[in-house]
Amino acid sequence: MKLTKKRKAVNGRVDSSKLYALTEAAALVKEVNTTKFDSSVDLHVKLGVDPRKPDQAIRGSVSLPHGTGRVKRILVLCSPDKEEEAKQAGADYYGLNEYVDKILAGWTDIDVIIATPNVMAQVGKLGRILGPRGLMPNPKTGTITPNVAAAVEEVKKGKIDFKVDKYGIIHASVGRVSFSPEKIAENAIELMHTLARMKPTASKGVYIKSIYMASTMSPGIAIEPKTIKGI
Repeated sequence: MKLTKKRKAVNGRVDSSKLYALTEAAALVKEVNTTKFDSSVDLHVKLGVDPRKPDQAIRGSVSLPHGTGRVKRILVLCSPDKEEEAKQAGADYYGLNEYVDKILAGWTDIDVIIATPNVMAQVGKLGRILGPRGLMPNPKTGTITPNVAAAVEEVKKGKIDFKVDKYGIIHASVGRVSFSPEKIAENAIELMHTLARMKPTASKGVYIKSIYMASTMSPGIAIEPKTIKGI
């Protein structure tokens, strides 16, 4: 792909041989953004785990102190007695059979799906559609729960889910380029502390192998893990 003049210019501002402090990276990622829209700022963390082994397949959720800057569309799959609770909490869609049928027909125009335990028999058949999209409810991420209101409110306040990919990398949004460097850094610290707490006992050697920060279509900025206290 041919690089634009603007992209060449910002690439020159990132020293690929340097490990930046987190606070430096949070400021620099705003400066090297080239998009005209409010790009997502993402963290890419290489972990010293073997994701093929169940006890090292890192998966979880974290509530970012400043949210992601993105409004998420939430579907709650539940029995009729929970629909009013979902509505009052601010869910965009709620119900069961109607939405199960819509998803089976190809509808996935949502960002998060929360389900109550008593409907998982019906939701289970959606796994082949929702699984590859990262939408399948899971108790590890708090999206299978009888407490519908609390789950919806957590998502709206900035809760995100993450899952290690087959290469041992976690990809997660920690804000937008419109955020201040301080907010980006604080969100990133919360994610990194959560990952540190989740280190599997079976993981040997270096756990946090590398950390990169980048906005949409910007160069990656390598971060020195030692600049993040507590990991």
